[in-house]
Amino acid sequence: MAQNDDASRGPLSRGGIAPQPLFAVAAVLLGSFLANFDSRLTTVGLPDLRGAFSLTFDEGAWLSTAGIGSQIFIAPAVAWLATVFGLRRVLGIPSLIYAAVSLIIPFVRDYPTLLVLSAVHGLLLGTFVPATLMIVFRNLPIRWWLPAISIYSIRVGFALDTSSSLVGFYVDHLGWQWLYWQSVVIAPLMGLMVYLGTPNEPVNRALLREADWGGMLLLGASVSMIYAGLDQGNRLDWLGSGTVMALLVAGAALFVAFVINEVLARRPWAHVNVLFSRNVGLSLVVILLYTLTSLSNSSLVPNFLGNIGLLRPEQSGLLLLTYGALPMFVLVPISIWLLRHFDARAVTVLGFACFAAANLWGTQLTHDWAREDFIGIVLLQSVGQSTTLLPIIIMALSNSDPSRATSFAAYIQIMRLGGAEIGVALMGTWLRVREQVHSFYIGQHILTGEVDVVRALKQLADRFAAHGAASAPARAVGTLAGFVQREANVLAYIDGFWLCFWLAMAALGFIALITRAPPGPFTPAPFGFAKMLLRKCGVQVA
Repeated sequence: MAQNDDASRGPLSRGGIAPQPLFAVAAVLLGSFLANFDSRLTTVGLPDLRGAFSLTFDEGAWLSTAGIGSQIFIAPAVAWLATVFGLRRVLGIPSLIYAAVSLIIPFVRDYPTLLVLSAVHGLLLGTFVPATLMIVFRNLPIRWWLPAISIYSIRVGFALDTSSSLVGFYVDHLGWQWLYWQSVVIAPLMGLMVYLGTPNEPVNRALLREADWGGMLLLGASVSMIYAGLDQGNRLDWLGSGTVMALLVAGAALFVAFVINEVLARRPWAHVNVLFSRNVGLSLVVILLYTLTSLSNSSLVPNFLGNIGLLRPEQSGLLLLTYGALPMFVLVPISIWLLRHFDARAVTVLGFACFAAANLWGTQLTHDWAREDFIGIVLLQSVGQSTTLLPIIIMALSNSDPSRATSFAAYIQIMRLGGAEIGVALMGTWLRVREQVHSFYIGQHILTGEVDVVRALKQLADRFAAHGAASAPARAVGTLAGFVQREANVLAYIDGFWLCFWLAMAALGFIALITRAPPGPFTPAPFGFAKMLLRKCGVQVA
């Protein structure tokens, strides 16, 4: 009975200790950052890519969906593949193919070929982050886990804060092709670090014979179809589109089939009972809320500066680089120190409190805000990024069995990729709907013939009269309509900050439900910090 229970928890995921841990950590660094940078670069740089490839708006939207959807398809299964085939095979070979595809894509002009290569590009990219996380679990001594996982966790915030600047630099100075060609250099270097830093492991043929291929395909296909439906929903009017409805319904049906498969399979690949631990399940919910809360950093601030402030990505990116990314080099070591001396729940509360404060600050937004007005918000978000995801992962690990990491890693990848991309799609819809609502209500107060409206139109027409009296009235009406749209957009962004604020508050509520983790390598001793202070003062304590 115990044997069957062990089997239901997923395959054992133990590997040899890395011969050169520094190379293994370098592989984690390069793989995790490359994945997030490439995802963000193609998203932020999509307008430039549409122009370079001569794509319509619809074609560009499907190009982005194909690239990210294929990442979500493969990511949950990578931990199992690494357990069976070894990290050298799962990371090394794909890194070289990825570099070749990245080199070729800028030369393609046929749209169907471009779409297929983008899907392959995303499929390969989707292996990097989960596989590098498995390097931590399988090949690093436990004393290396905390700094290595910290690299894994801050890659999100760091990529969000630097991608806009990098896109602007590539497009303006090197050429848009470098949105892809940076991977030609970095991916093989990551593969080399994997080869030097991880042991050569044989294929686990026993696990391969019992592979739950059906479960892997069902989960990957379901979450990628749901993502595609949500990503295209804002553009295709959600329930009014047969394509969106087909993707969402089919994805939900496949996910139900996956759950049934995992319950019935003799050796399930990612059994849902990994979620039945209260603390693990709550930690995964908090990870999802973190990805949604951090949208204020990845979406609201740069989009406001672009749409209302009319700044180019490199101009808004300078703010995020200077006050968002660079402070992380100081904040992450502080976060690691805090986790060694305080309960991870307390550190997570600090992170979400900073996100909540930043979002509350953002609700004071006006159309007059310039780039420098966001410095305090971005600094608070940087503290939040550095003290949120890392302790959440530590909380989940402290309450799980790392030797059964394949199931746990599968669900982390769903929350990481699926949550972030679904959040971006939903935030886009939220901003669009709220802008329409505010535009309607503002318009109710601007009635033809009202004294204030007539006076404003006359002042605008007088200003334009010097450039042509005949067109001045029409230009005045257009300018007034532009003012209405601008204020409606500002109010929509304020609503976006309010939404992220309440998501942060919800996360704090879920953290309050998480109980103390059992003693282990990630849990500080009770009163450990107080004991350390007493010892420094010369007081002997047990």
